[in-house]
Amino acid sequence: MSGAGKTAWAAASAAPARPVKLALFDRDGVLNVDKAYLYRPEEAEWIPGAREAVAWLNGQGYTAVVVTNQSGVARGYYTEEDVRRFHAWMAGEFAKAGAVLARFYYCPHLKDGVVPAYAIDCACRKPKPGMVLAALRDFGARPEDCFLVGDSPRDVAAAEGAGVEGYLYGGGSLLDFVRSLVAARQGSSPEGSGT
Repeated sequence: MSGAGKTAWAAASAAPARPVKLALFDRDGVLNVDKAYLYRPEEAEWIPGAREAVAWLNGQGYTAVVVTNQSGVARGYYTEEDVRRFHAWMAGEFAKAGAVLARFYYCPHLKDGVVPAYAIDCACRKPKPGMVLAALRDFGARPEDCFLVGDSPRDVAAAEGAGVEGYLYGGGSLLDFVRSLVAARQGSSPEGSGT
């Protein structure tokens, strides 16, 4: 048998992979309290139930990622390195609560920014779907297996532009919010969706 034949047989006999389920989160106003152009860890404050929500979703088989506009870079308020440093710290803080934020997607661009390298009209700045599409591609996820939680209509528009359901979070416990939306997606009550 040729090598190609063996490869085809192996692929045909392998168990089907489980679909990747992504829970995509806007950052400011959803995971952390929205403080204008936040990039300093000492100024961060978590939304009630945010870390618990991500941990719970991880337990339900969801990979959690962040998709966030960070125009403060284009505005000259902070650098991309500041954004990456904050996200690394944030991932560590969530990990302490048993919550895995698998990846951070951020858009540093703004058409009218003062830093020329970032003063562009890009495809990743929400409400455009670039970051959501990148996450789907990077994780091999189907839009129907994913959802996005944001606090602005532009978040929902970005999700819908990628074929993903978007939900507006309006405050309160993020854990209660995601439990309810997952239950609704599964057609069950929140109590029946696990702990």
